[in-house]
Order: sequence, then C-alpha cells, then structure tokens
Amino acid sequence: MIILAIETSCDETSAAVLKSTRGHLELLANVVSSQIDIHKQYGGVVPEVAARMHVKNILPVVMEALATAKVKPEQIDLIAPTAGPGLSTSLIIGLETAKTLSLAWKKPLLAVNHMYSHIAANFLKGQVKFPAACLVVSGGHTEIVHLKNYWQSKKLGQTVDDAAGEAFDKVAKLLGLGYPGGPIVSKMALNGDTEKYNFPRPMMSANNFDFSFSGLKTAVLYQSKKENLKWEPTVCDFCASFEQAVIDVLTNKTIKAAKKFKVKTVMMAGGVAANRKLRETLEDKAKEAGFEFMVPEFKLCTDNAAMVAIAAYYLSQKKKVKLDNYKKAVADPNWELV
Repeated sequence: MIILAIETSCDETSAAVLKSTRGHLELLANVVSSQIDIHKQYGGVVPEVAARMHVKNILPVVMEALATAKVKPEQIDLIAPTAGPGLSTSLIIGLETAKTLSLAWKKPLLAVNHMYSHIAANFLKGQVKFPAACLVVSGGHTEIVHLKNYWQSKKLGQTVDDAAGEAFDKVAKLLGLGYPGGPIVSKMALNGDTEKYNFPRPMMSANNFDFSFSGLKTAVLYQSKKENLKWEPTVCDFCASFEQAVIDVLTNKTIKAAKKFKVKTVMMAGGVAANRKLRETLEDKAKEAGFEFMVPEFKLCTDNAAMVAIAAYYLSQKKKVKLDNYKKAVADPNWELV
C-alpha cells in the first residue's frame, strides 16, 4: 500500500509518501516547505498570507515528494489530506488539492484529523504497548489523550486558555526575542537560572488534567517590567525560569494521568515535543514511574505530511477503506475516535 499525504493546516506546505509492506511502514519522502521567514516579519502567522503561499507551493511540493519517492500517480493507493483542526484558509488548499488529485487519478481519499496525526508520528517507530497516555503540545493545542489502541482514544484534558507553544511565542515577543518563540526561548534558557524567578505553575495541583498558561505569561510580563531586559543574563534567567515552569506543569500532569489510568506507555507529540529539555524531563519521569516512553524524532514533531500518512495508514486499516471506490472512501475526521 502506498499513501500520498498532504498537510496544510497552518504555515507549512508538506507532502509525503509512505509505503506499507505487510504492516512494515517505510517513509519514502517527506517534503516540507516552511513559511517561517515570511511570517517572522509579522511576529506570527498571517492566515491570508499562509493560504496564498500554500496555493503557490502545493503542487511543486507534491510533485517533489513523488519524485523523491520514485512513485508514479498510478502506483498510489490512497490520498490523505489533513482535514483539521487548523487555519481554515490553509486547510482548504490541501483538501481541495487532494480532492482534485483523487478525482483525476481515481484514487480513494481519506481525510485525517491533525491532532491524531501528531500522535501517530509515534507509530512509525514500531509497536506501541497499550494503553498509552500522550501529551500533545503545540502552538495551538495542549492536551492529554488516553489511547486504548491505535484507533480508540479519549481526550482527558486540555488548555483552558493559551496553549504551551503559544505561551512560548508570547513570552518571546514581550522579551523582544522574535518569532518563532519556542526555539529562541529554549536556546536562551540554556544559559539561564531555572530558579532565578519563582513563576507560578498554574493548575498543576488541580484535580483534573486541564492546563492554563495565561497566568504564567502574565506573571512573566509583570516581572519583566521590574527588570533590566537589556542585560542578556537577565533575559536568559527569564527564559530558563519560564521554560522550567511550563515543563513542570506538563510533565507532572502527564505522569499523574498515566498513573491514574494505569497505562503502559507515555508518549509525546506536537511541535513543542521538539523541546529537548521537555523531552528529556518527561522521559526521565516516565521511566522512573515504570512506563515505556515514546517520542517522534525531531523532524516529525512539527507539522509535516509524514505524520498524516502514518495516521492514514492506521485509519485505513480500521475503516476498511475500499480502494476501488474513490468517491466514497472518506473517513470521519472527528478527533474523538472512540
């Protein structure tokens, strides 16, 4: 089985080709065209600009993925676009492109949920020991998901305001560090003192699995007004203390959920899963508590079509997609897959 996947949920235009041979997954191509340099001047993603760039890049990216994989359209068994959540103006470019290719090439179409795709990036490594708890953390989402198997999942908690990645971006902006904020804050934090500022750990002790980062962001703002942010060591201390507060909340809540639901595996997914200190901290805590630990390689954490292809493969096995009926083979892209 050969899957062509398309990802345009935000500001990355991506296409990937995945081959399955008796359940063994081989990633043949994963092409990503980033728009970071374009949106950097605005301090964040501008939806209209992102959509126009997707229109410009989508077909060249798809053709490059097929060329890299050395796969012809007639060899494709399934086309899988991201269906949401994401920026509607960006999503529609990928979806309509996939629909057009599906009709032109007479191939089945399988719409895939973006958040499930992030989780599925873990499945490329091999068999998962279920049940599992996954911390999905990105610029727009922060949630803990309980997975009974590859197809059955339930959201245990989510952010009630800012997502963790969004908080990183906003803190970077108020400190004058630029965009995207996550990598910059983490880099500055390497030279800072994690205990210099006692920033709050919102909802860490709450009897639920929800998150809140707006209060932490506000605490950083108020403290920054008291400090000399022109002095680099102070900025580094701010970054280190802020990053540690976020990591403490994320890891503690994830391990608490894993223990309550008696899972076998703790996983991470999403763009913020590329944060090296967060990865190392959660892995240490998970193994210390006796859980298996899984996290995608760095390049599969941020938005990319490879994770969509992996998700499509597992969904196609569950949904029993009829490869000879390309007009009807559309899966329900709802997040709750129970």
